Amino acid sequence: MVTNASLPMNESAGTLTAPAGYIVLDVFSYAVLAVTFVLGVLGNGLVIWVAGFRMKRTVTTICYLNLALADFSFSMTLPFLMVQQAWGGNWPLGWFMCKFIFTIVDINLFGSVFLIALIALDRCICVLHPVWAQNHRTVSLAKKVIIVLWICALLLTLPVIIRVTTVICSPGKTACTFDFAPWTTDPEENMKVNISMQTVRGIIRFIIGFSLPMSTVAICYGLIATKMYRQGLIQSSRPLRVLSFIVIAFFLCWCPFQVVALIATIRIRDFLSGMSGHLRTAVKVTISVAFFNSCLNPMLYVFMGRDFRERLIRSLPASLERALTEDSTPTSDTTTNSPAPPAEVQL
Repeated sequence: MVTNASLPMNESAGTLTAPAGYIVLDVFSYAVLAVTFVLGVLGNGLVIWVAGFRMKRTVTTICYLNLALADFSFSMTLPFLMVQQAWGGNWPLGWFMCKFIFTIVDINLFGSVFLIALIALDRCICVLHPVWAQNHRTVSLAKKVIIVLWICALLLTLPVIIRVTTVICSPGKTACTFDFAPWTTDPEENMKVNISMQTVRGIIRFIIGFSLPMSTVAICYGLIATKMYRQGLIQSSRPLRVLSFIVIAFFLCWCPFQVVALIATIRIRDFLSGMSGHLRTAVKVTISVAFFNSCLNPMLYVFMGRDFRERLIRSLPASLERALTEDSTPTSDTTTNSPAPPAEVQL
């Protein structure tokens, strides 16, 4: 759930002004979100097209296709989050869009980190137990596991689905946030419930949404690196290098926000009451950097995945040629008819 963060203001000569440093950070967060939206939609859209329609369905391509779908869906919500941020936390888009947008945000953020952990676990099984993987690692099994992961992401998003709504904070200002008013009408009691629920949510987000998946990835990498080092293959696996850069990018983008969010959870009372201006600014900046991760994966596929890059380059002219051809006779499609490479070098 994106935290509403407003700029701390200094009162001088009867007017409210924001410190120059906060203005720079605010502009930086807008710029990062805008770039993430453009690159995330275009890049992940291309990945969905190539991996979903131009490549043979394998365990590897299905995993990366779902990761691209998660990043694409999340990127589509960024303009709405930018509108909320530009309006100082005010939500002008109504109750349905409030619940819908933040449900999409949460489910895809959980889904993406689960998928990265699954891809790492899949690589680990292929390296450590190649015979078992050859006999049991099927597309059907991969689809079932991915469905389970999306169901888990949906369950972790239930607090947003149930309790996030539009709340009138003051005349003319409506916020999209958690509302626990049906449980109590007393403001002080409502604050206590809000603090308790937000604390639990912050802990769950840090442990299940970051620490456990990253620990799984770290363990898998340790096992893989040990096995490949012993066999002298540490530089020969392209899928492992692609996954390595994806995980590193995810960690570098998300770790600062997770640390700041954990601090905000510890100081949740000050944060909710608006008394922690520096912390709110830190959340705003680090969360924009975290969101930037959604547009990085397609770049990594292009630069690191030779097969993906070749099929993308060959698919664009072929599709354009078919679109501009007036003759109804079928044309050869070298991309579609060419034999698919092994699953281990797909991406």
